[in-house]
Amino acid sequence: MFFFKKNYSKFNIFLKNHLFKYPTPSNLNYFWNFGFISFFFLILQILTGIFLAMHYCPDTNLAFQSIDHIIRNVNYGWLFKYLHANGASFFFIAVYLHIWKNLYYRKYTFLHIHVWYTGLIIFFLMIITAFLGYVLPWGQMSYWAATVITNLISAIPIIGKNIVLWIWGGYSVGNPTLTRFFSLHYLLPFIIFFFCFITFFFFTHKWFY
Repeated sequence: MFFFKKNYSKFNIFLKNHLFKYPTPSNLNYFWNFGFISFFFLILQILTGIFLAMHYCPDTNLAFQSIDHIIRNVNYGWLFKYLHANGASFFFIAVYLHIWKNLYYRKYTFLHIHVWYTGLIIFFLMIITAFLGYVLPWGQMSYWAATVITNLISAIPIIGKNIVLWIWGGYSVGNPTLTRFFSLHYLLPFIIFFFCFITFFFFTHKWFY
């Protein structure tokens, strides 16, 4: 009984600190919602992405047809597909507004430097994830986007061309490239999710500053 009483009292303290006595700035306004809105869109992307991954085929001969199959034949597949595709755009809009709010309120200063750096990591991971997802439908735009963007890495002196060949898995964009892009596109959102909790941890623990 002592164990339950002890944990119950800790739970009460947690509720009081986060529901009743939660420290908030005097300039609190609606712009402070964009962090939560961004997190909501991340959850939406993960859930719809898991559903789409059940029906997607990471093969150069079947990828485009599998997208068409999802839209036409899978129950509510069109809904999940467009929620995922358009949700990514709304995700970036929310994140851009969130970044603007942090720049406006000078959240990049020393007092919030840990939150700022973890947020930057999340943003760069988002860009990579979005690019990988853009390639997956394997249409003309997807193919040439993969070719052009990955070729930019060849500008790195000495090792650039070798890195490009390693990413491609061959001498041109092909099936190994698509398979790798799909694997990373599935993995990175969970890494972003992990960094979101790190950001929240830094944000709620003042002794890190």
